[in-house]
Amino acid sequence: MANSDLAQLIEAVDRLAASGFTMGAEWQAVHDICQRHEGEQPFDWGHALCHRIEGDDWNADYWYRRAGKARGTGTMADEWSAMRTELSAKA
Repeated sequence: MANSDLAQLIEAVDRLAASGFTMGAEWQAVHDICQRHEGEQPFDWGHALCHRIEGDDWNADYWYRRAGKARGTGTMADEWSAMRTELSAKA
C-alpha cells in the first residue's frame, strides 16, 4: 500500500464528509478507491463505512470484519473522526 493511496482515501472521505455522508459522486469515489485496494485493512474499513452510509448493514459488517473493526455506534462524523486519526498516523 502506497502512502499516496492512503492519502487519496483520506482526502476522498473528507470530501464525502463535507457533502454530509450522502450517496452520490463523493460516495462513489470513496467506494471506487476502496475496491481497488480490496484486502488492505484501511481500505476495507473505508469500504465498510461506505456500506454503512448506504444502509446495507450486512455488507458493512462483512467489510468491518475484513478490516478487523467493529461497526461504529455513533454518527458517521464520529466514526470518520476516529478513522481519520488512525489512518492519518499511517499515511
